[in-house]
Amino acid sequence: SGYTLQYLDDSLKKDKEIVLTAVKQDGSALEYADDSLKKDKEIVLEAVKASGYTLQYADDSLKKDKEIVLAAVKESGYALEYADDSLKKDKEIVLAAVKQDGGALQYADDSLKKVKEIVLEAVKDSGSTLQYADDSLKKDKEIVLAAVKKSGYALEYADNSLKKDKEIVLIAVKQYGETLEYADDSLKKDKEIVDA
Repeated sequence: SGYTLQYLDDSLKKDKEIVLTAVKQDGSALEYADDSLKKDKEIVLEAVKASGYTLQYADDSLKKDKEIVLAAVKESGYALEYADDSLKKDKEIVLAAVKQDGGALQYADDSLKKVKEIVLEAVKDSGSTLQYADDSLKKDKEIVLAAVKKSGYALEYADNSLKKDKEIVLIAVKQYGETLEYADDSLKKDKEIVDA
C-alpha cells in the first residue's frame, strides 16, 4: 500500500522510485514524500491522477502548473481549492472541475461564476451550487430550472423574480414539499403547487 510510505525511514522518502510506486498505488502518499519530491512533476502528476485532492501536498510551484491542476480536477473537482489563484481564473480548468463535481464552483474565481456555460454544468451536477453563481445567473431561468431539476432545494438560491415562476416552483415542490418555504407568497396560495 502506498500509504505505508509514512512509516518508512526518511532516506526512503527521498527515493524517487519508491515514492513514485507509492503515489501510483495511493495518491495521498504524496503527503509523506520528502519535500524535494513534492516539486517533482512526474511524481505529483501520478499522485493527482490517483487522488486529485492530493494537489494540496504538492509544492506551490506545481499548483500553478496547468497540466497538473487539470489532471487533479478531472479526478476530483474539489482539487480546484488547492490550485493557484491564477488557474482558478482559467475557464478550461474550472469547466473540467465543475463537470467532475459541481460543488467545485465555490473555488472558481468570481469572474467565472458569471459564465453561463460553467454555472450550467455545475448546477446540472449539483443543484445547490446555484448558491455560488453570480447573482446575474440566479435570475437566468435556464440555469435555475436546471438547478431545481437536480435539487428542489436550489430554489432557495434563485432570484426572487424566479421564486414567482410557477413552472420552477412546481418542479421544486414536487421533489421536496418543504421547498414551498422559498416560493413567493403569491404561489403559496396556488392550489396546484400546494397539492404537489
